[in-house]
Amino acid sequence: MTMTKEQADIQQAFTERMDEEELLNCMRCGFCLPACPTYIETGFQEKHSPRGRIALMKAVADGLIAPDDDVEASLDLCLGCRACEPVCPAGVNYGHLLEEARDIFKQHRKQSFPVKQVRKTVFEGLFPHQKRIRAATGLLGFYQRSGLQKAARKIGFMKLFPDHLAGMESVLPKVPTMKKMKQRPAYLPADHEKTAKAAFFSGCLMDTMFLETNDATLKLLQMAGCEIVIPTAQGCCGALHGHSGEKEKAKEMAKKNIEAFEQTNADYIITNAGGCGAFLIRYDHLLKDELDWAERAKNFTRRLKDITQILLELNFHQRIPLQLPTQILTYQDSCHLRNVMHTYTAPRTLLQAIEGATYQEMRDADRCCGSAGIYNIVEPSMSMQILDHKMANAIATEATTIVTANPGCLLQMKLGIEREGLSSKIRAVHIVDVLLEAASKGGKKDTLL
Repeated sequence: MTMTKEQADIQQAFTERMDEEELLNCMRCGFCLPACPTYIETGFQEKHSPRGRIALMKAVADGLIAPDDDVEASLDLCLGCRACEPVCPAGVNYGHLLEEARDIFKQHRKQSFPVKQVRKTVFEGLFPHQKRIRAATGLLGFYQRSGLQKAARKIGFMKLFPDHLAGMESVLPKVPTMKKMKQRPAYLPADHEKTAKAAFFSGCLMDTMFLETNDATLKLLQMAGCEIVIPTAQGCCGALHGHSGEKEKAKEMAKKNIEAFEQTNADYIITNAGGCGAFLIRYDHLLKDELDWAERAKNFTRRLKDITQILLELNFHQRIPLQLPTQILTYQDSCHLRNVMHTYTAPRTLLQAIEGATYQEMRDADRCCGSAGIYNIVEPSMSMQILDHKMANAIATEATTIVTANPGCLLQMKLGIEREGLSSKIRAVHIVDVLLEAASKGGKKDTLL
């Protein structure tokens, strides 16, 4: 078998870096097949299944096949939803293998100058710097408030973009003012007798574009009796880097966050975004080979909880009256929240505790919606195909409110509603916003600070 130098370098890296024991753990039993969205959507193509991709990784590592474009395409088409992991009888950590393989390809592939510049701008120039994310979000806010958005839509400017991108523009949340984005609290007292001390992971986009959801999260924690600290030195979780072949940069960001939260002496570290939480809880794996950081990373992940889990443990739904006008609620799982953080009972229990609302379970609620970080941008065809099936299941519940627990999922479900022409009948909302709405209806509405 003849390989180019680039392919030989990739193959050598696979041999050196891929976890041989983990690759061999896959027994090819096929339990993962019914759980894999891309396997189903591609008409049951084995190369687009978890066991098929693992077989490709093993074959590359063993030098049996060349790491060509087809192998990379198979890896790139994977959503990374990790629905295969809970159903795997051997407990294969597929997500770890996928990220390592993608990192190897990205580190050794020659990229065009424009691609290099875009990656450098996004991964080095933007996301590691919260002030720059705030400034970029501020530009979006100016676009929305200045009249440019209305003008762009009126003259048909958005028609120049692919349908899925034009659709995403239409469902973006209203961005808060720059003044409000800058005035973020570093400490909040409990509303009543203290039950716990919580350190809040505010995130990057969550604390700008989705700032109202962060505020709702903080208010719920206060109502639950939590004293809250919000470390000012924290930054982006690094998930986008880790999933996109920028592993070393992800490690840098992980270390920054670990240092920031070590100073809080909090009982818990709370997150409200499934995608962020799933990467944060893997800091111990990300830094396992670094002696100075391995134990510190473990201490970080031990304290990490999703907002719904801590609310359930503090009996929020039993202590705070929850009420909404008559409506049907359904819940769309965040893949990473369910499959990596193993949080799926808590959000359902909280929603079912809301008086006046009826909870209706969605068929295949645990199957990916097609958002998967930036997947709906880089793999739009597959993403929209998956979304269409998700919307069919959502509509079948007759729900008027679709609840989820991750910003990417939220935008994807909003896009699905828009594509179905149901914006006047169905809304998509983050679970903390629903819970605060229910708590405000059921009791006295308080301010954040």
